[in-house]
Amino acid sequence: MKKFFRIFKWALIGAVILGTFYMLWRKSKPKVVDYEIVTVDQGNIENTSVATGKVSPRDEVLIKPQVSGIVSELRKNAGEYVKAGEIIAVVKVIPEMASLNGAESRVKVAEINYNQIAAEYERQKRLFEKGVIANQEMEKAKADYDKGFEELENARNNLDIVRDGISRKMAQQSNTQIRSTIDGMILDIPVKVGNSVIQSNTFNDGTTIASVANMNDMIFIGKIDETEVDRVHTGMPIKLVVGAINNQKFDAQLEYIAPKGVEENGAILFEIKAAASIPDSVTIRAGYSANAEIVVAKADSVLRVPESTLSFSGDSTFVYVLTDTLAKVKVYDKTQIHTGISDGIHIEVKEGLEKGMKIRGNQKL
Repeated sequence: MKKFFRIFKWALIGAVILGTFYMLWRKSKPKVVDYEIVTVDQGNIENTSVATGKVSPRDEVLIKPQVSGIVSELRKNAGEYVKAGEIIAVVKVIPEMASLNGAESRVKVAEINYNQIAAEYERQKRLFEKGVIANQEMEKAKADYDKGFEELENARNNLDIVRDGISRKMAQQSNTQIRSTIDGMILDIPVKVGNSVIQSNTFNDGTTIASVANMNDMIFIGKIDETEVDRVHTGMPIKLVVGAINNQKFDAQLEYIAPKGVEENGAILFEIKAAASIPDSVTIRAGYSANAEIVVAKADSVLRVPESTLSFSGDSTFVYVLTDTLAKVKVYDKTQIHTGISDGIHIEVKEGLEKGMKIRGNQKL
């Protein structure tokens, strides 16, 4: 029995030693690395810059009142189309007491003057009919009468304007009727009936009654990084991708690049604007977020390879061309190439390769 355990012990030690040597031998063997095989093909490459921004109407007008008061009526709602001159709202004037008192006083004085002149005119008229006074005196009396009547009417109109903001004579041109100044869509009416509003004058902008814009003339407003701004210029075509509209791109043309940049989060950004061509069948709302794809370089029908297949040594660029497709261990030839533009995935090959050649790609996992 002791002999059996002795033999088993030595056999176990021998197996451990042999297993250790086998593992060391396996580790010392060079590992065969397998790579993906990529074919050199022909296609188009576009180098684009992307600017983020929004789509807005080119002309958005803020409608403000010319008199201060309280909104008494809203005749339009946001989203409706209006023509220039259409009434959007009506403002009720709250008169200033000093101005109202002065206007009422001028009316009373004008009435007194008019009554006196009218009485004098009637006397002169009767004397003229009897032939007592000359025609010249009658004409003077008539002129004084007309002037007195006109002054009374002006005083009454002025009282109406101070008290109501509107006169009977100029009712159609009343400042209390807030009218649209352009044809377009009402984007917003930030006031409600009963809100107080302030007139627009040289000292303040006034209260906005409504904002109106021409939705048939839309532009993209965005910002581009300083590293890209020198690669673009006005007149370049742009593709707009609107976030709210899937699977559709719109044509646009770059028409403005800001001469001065602004700093945002440590980066210098330049504002750009592009005229957008929106089909009538598509509804674009003001303020939609959008990305502008600007093609800064383009190459059609050129040889291309994935950028991941490139190797670099100094200023030179290389790829590994498959030379023996039948060998168990694939053989590659390191080949120098000259490249062109890149789109971030593929790169143009100007020299060194031909269409259909097989090159080494990424290592297989």
